Amino acid sequence: MSLRVVVEADGGSRGNPGPAGFGAVVMDADSGEVLAERYDSLGVATNNVAEYSGLIAGLRAAAELNATQVSVRMDSKLVIEQMSGRWQIKNAGLRPLAAEAAALVGKFTAVTYEWIPRERNKAADELANRAMDAAAGKAPREQAPAAQAPAADAPKSWAPPASLEDATRIILVRHGATPLTSQGRYSGRGDVPLTDEGEAQAMAAAGRVAGISREVAAVLSSPLSRCVRTAELIAAEAGGLPVTIMNDLIECDFGEWEARTFAEVQERWPAEMSAWLASTSVAPPGGESFQAVAKRVRGAMATVLSAYPGKVVVLVSHVSPIKLILRDALAAGDAFLHRLFLDAAGVSTMDVWPDGNIAVRSVNETAHLR
Repeated sequence: MSLRVVVEADGGSRGNPGPAGFGAVVMDADSGEVLAERYDSLGVATNNVAEYSGLIAGLRAAAELNATQVSVRMDSKLVIEQMSGRWQIKNAGLRPLAAEAAALVGKFTAVTYEWIPRERNKAADELANRAMDAAAGKAPREQAPAAQAPAADAPKSWAPPASLEDATRIILVRHGATPLTSQGRYSGRGDVPLTDEGEAQAMAAAGRVAGISREVAAVLSSPLSRCVRTAELIAAEAGGLPVTIMNDLIECDFGEWEARTFAEVQERWPAEMSAWLASTSVAPPGGESFQAVAKRVRGAMATVLSAYPGKVVVLVSHVSPIKLILRDALAAGDAFLHRLFLDAAGVSTMDVWPDGNIAVRSVNETAHLR
């Protein structure tokens, strides 16, 4: 089924460079219904960086909605002309942003660009101004209804939530080392066990989890044995809890790349590797795309948050699912997936509130492994 959407995006900076932010609105092209809104502050940045960031956020939201055709409308002549290919991108600082936007464009069957005057871009402009208020440390403007502007995408202020007790604390643990870990090989659906070192790492991670909270309500695990064993050690330290298998926490299926090194894959599948690195919609030969992994992992997170509101839950999983959870929590771009390193038995922690607000408290803690 095809879905045609309109993306209206904007960005700005108070000072150029100065406190900057962006906003984006995704609407159904036929009905005009608002399907998604995104906005966020960027700290100190230029107008052009903010405008490109708005475009990227809008395209990413459209991709998450599984849109097939996108009409981009912006009041930035520079972004519209550059993305249309009519103007060169002379500013080296904008080239990575343009490349990220271009990679997202590849997810759709068709994308068009249209310049519109600012008065026709009021919705995105308003969102960008809210983000700039946050970047400047000002009190936020009146918020749109939560259904239109989820707090997960747009924190209301820098102030901490009124009550920390309402949050569901998610403790993300990567499994301990396996024989493939030390060799730097792709380890997806193959059910390889922990090594002796991996067992020791899992025990250390169990101690770290206990240090974060002595009130763990549940330990959920990927069905693969390297995760199940790690989860068992964590559950034992947490008072003998049972381990609940959650199939959607399983690692990405790397298909024909399974158990091969990066160098081996690069030599045998150079074109496929380049395409995979450039887009989360591309799967390894015979495998699964990160986009597909993200879809099932989001479903798993929704299930966890519904089942354990206000509780502490440990999720024992693999590199790809944990990276994707953290990417979404941090509202980061897809480049995040290739820049973040997660150690075996590394621990990350985040809090999620009922209204959608998220606070990432730590990423890849490893002090317990020393």
